Amino acid sequence: MNESTNQRISITGMGIVSACGNDIDTVEKALLNGESGIGPIDLFPGATPPGHIGGQCHEFNDSTMKKEYLKPQRKSIKVMCRDIQLGVASANLALEQSGMEPPKADEDRTWLGVEFGADLMLSPPDVLFDAAAASRNAEGFPTDTEWGGKGLPKLEPLWLLKYLPNMPACHISIYARACGPSNSLTLEDANGNLTLGESLRIIRRGQAEAMIAGTTGARLHVIKSINLTGLNEVADPKGADPKTVLKPFDKNRQGEVLGEGACAFILELESRAQNRNANVYGYVRGIGSSCVRTVKEGPNPRQAVVNALRAALKSAGIQPEDVGHINAHGCGSIKIDAAEAAAYREVFGDDLGSKIPVTSLKPFFGNCGSGSGTLEIAGSILGLKNGVIFPTLNYSTPDPNCPLNIVHGEPLKTDNKIFVNVNVTRAGQASALVVECA
Repeated sequence: MNESTNQRISITGMGIVSACGNDIDTVEKALLNGESGIGPIDLFPGATPPGHIGGQCHEFNDSTMKKEYLKPQRKSIKVMCRDIQLGVASANLALEQSGMEPPKADEDRTWLGVEFGADLMLSPPDVLFDAAAASRNAEGFPTDTEWGGKGLPKLEPLWLLKYLPNMPACHISIYARACGPSNSLTLEDANGNLTLGESLRIIRRGQAEAMIAGTTGARLHVIKSINLTGLNEVADPKGADPKTVLKPFDKNRQGEVLGEGACAFILELESRAQNRNANVYGYVRGIGSSCVRTVKEGPNPRQAVVNALRAALKSAGIQPEDVGHINAHGCGSIKIDAAEAAAYREVFGDDLGSKIPVTSLKPFFGNCGSGSGTLEIAGSILGLKNGVIFPTLNYSTPDPNCPLNIVHGEPLKTDNKIFVNVNVTRAGQASALVVECA
């Protein structure tokens, strides 16, 4: 389908649910003051993740969900796992914050669509226990042969609806009466950029005038925490202050710190935003994505980031020297951070690549998987609103394998309003989004 590339796509609303707060002012204050949201967690008992720490959304609980964040959907909370709850709440906040008129009871808004990303959603062990126990054989082991007849009836009737990754988009579409294009992405960390990028293309193709675009991710989950810890992806605090454990690009980094969170945006044609006198945060300029892996060597995050970045710059119609800063994936992985740094040096060259400011905001929120990218985009927008680039917390010792200009210490003043947000997955999928702030 043809795209009308001369149409600017405005960002007119943001909704944030994070470890640093659940409203724009609170999150902005935390980022300006360098206050990390990482700390002890109480979502589930046990010793995972290491130190039982993470970026938990403590203010998002059963009480606040029903009374505030999910009040319009309170009857549906029972069929929402935490990933879905976070995502739907962020979209509610974005719609309210955008100033867009609520739908009328009989209105089908075909001009409005939804593009939402989520991770695969897992049931906690207690949800499956009775069904697994009922399907045991004579030796006491659960079997697939007994599951259909004896195990499945023990599950709650609406179990499946509670864990489907397309359900955030469903709940959001129903509430907003968004009858335009609706799509759900499950590309883990790469989701954030891709949901905004696909929304950009949908609007440019004329299939919608506005889109609700966002992502949600809850890696602070008992099963996910065990799995990621077993893959040696997660840093062990060993008694250190939880806020200091995640060290992207630092020579002494030891891995990720898990988190949970969600962020949604309202994207609109510039003419539509102007007609309703909407507050404009900025403009989505371009998108790029790439997946690079081979059977023999596995994922190649460096080449994936190179491909995604070059595609995003081309899509936006800009040159590398036009970019004011990079909001990096920066997850704290020894291998992925180094691969990401090498990709930036390849795309921007050794000279510009050593000078362009690079930051990672995961030490504020933790690694929220699918939810990370949109939170990071919001972070850069809020920084540029204040004329600064927020720093990478806990960075103190440069790594020769990551020869980048890492913003650290204090926020860095800037007047360049263009940034690129980059994310990459363990599977070798990368995405990059170019945003120009107002």
